[in-house]
Amino acid sequence: MLDRELLRRVAAEALGTGFLVATVVGSGIMAQSLTHDIALALLGNTIATGAMLVVLITILGPISGAHFNPAVSLVFAVRRVLPLREAVLYMVAQIIGGILGTMLAQLMFALPIIDVSMKARTGEAQWLSEFVATFGLIATILAGIRFEPKAVPWLVGLYITAAYWFTASTSFANPAVAIARSLTNSFSGISPVDLPGFIAAELVGAVAALAVMGWLLAPVGAGKIQPPAAAGKIQEESTL
Repeated sequence: MLDRELLRRVAAEALGTGFLVATVVGSGIMAQSLTHDIALALLGNTIATGAMLVVLITILGPISGAHFNPAVSLVFAVRRVLPLREAVLYMVAQIIGGILGTMLAQLMFALPIIDVSMKARTGEAQWLSEFVATFGLIATILAGIRFEPKAVPWLVGLYITAAYWFTASTSFANPAVAIARSLTNSFSGISPVDLPGFIAAELVGAVAALAVMGWLLAPVGAGKIQPPAAAGKIQEESTL
């Protein structure tokens, strides 16, 4: 049995991931149907996703931390900020919430509730893109928590907005979202057979970012001169 507080947090993760995926899938369907232009459709998809991330992290962050992403939960488990059992529950909730988000989006546009994607997304360039996208996302979260905690919703939303356009994969950067997007044969879909490469690249990117940012954000030792850019910003208690 889950205690009431943990149940609330797990529910927040499922709800947030569900709304995130519904936004990704739904805005993709809407943008493609209205524009019939790939570039404009991607732009519409990008703006909606980035905006929704700001909202969801702001309103649900105080409840669960607003991970909405197994890669993020993994990082916090490795850092021992989130107990392993709770991290697993978060991941399960994120995957279930994401799938429900896809189903909701499909229903809102009068499409089959489950429509397995036929869209191929594979190859070294795509995998490298997912590594880079997830690396940057984790770096943004960790540095944001360290230096500007109140800005994290905007930092993440803006990062994903940018990463949609500078990565060949359009920056999934999230195993739960990738799984959910395999169940829609629409603009944002990904073929289920291409999931393993995406998910592996995302998890490796997350772990790599944790290692690099753990070193970059390590507190300056006592008696050492602080770099000018960091003066006044290094907190007494590092979250890393």
